[in-house]
Amino acid sequence: MDMGKRLIFPIYSIGELLRLLDGLAYNLTKVWQALSQSMQDALRPAMRALIALEFLKHLNTNVRVSVASCICEILRITAPTPPYNDKQLKEVFQLIVTTFGALSPESICYFKSLSILENVAKARLCLEILDLECDALVIEMFQHFLTVAKFHCPNATFANMEAILTMVLEESDGISKELLCLSLG
Repeated sequence: MDMGKRLIFPIYSIGELLRLLDGLAYNLTKVWQALSQSMQDALRPAMRALIALEFLKHLNTNVRVSVASCICEILRITAPTPPYNDKQLKEVFQLIVTTFGALSPESICYFKSLSILENVAKARLCLEILDLECDALVIEMFQHFLTVAKFHCPNATFANMEAILTMVLEESDGISKELLCLSLG
């Protein structure tokens, strides 16, 4: 709760903000899905603060990836019912998909992006993108994955990307022309 409250009125340097976000992400990894009312109350300040545009659209890439990491943990914890409305979820998923561009092993955000990828796969968060009918985000996600596939990545990374792609293709009402062209590329 304290970390969430400290995010509401951030007057921090980038380093301090990153330490706070990384601490929050770490603490969130320890939270199970079955939330008590007191835990829900404790998460509420962080849930509200993280979706502020100043975080979702922050100029620093590392901050945006750290925010996405925290939000992914919150979405994992609250699954299958996200704590945000559709408009907020679209912003959140835009941020999350953008972080897949940092899956390159040379990226400073590589390990955080891997964590986000794992959460999206295991909590099946990619299906929410389909529910929101964000076809452009699905195509962008596929593009990032195809780019990442060119790098030598751990098998777990490929397994998570494959799981996401498989879920999206299986649950889609149809495959768009753009997606088909991209996959045949």
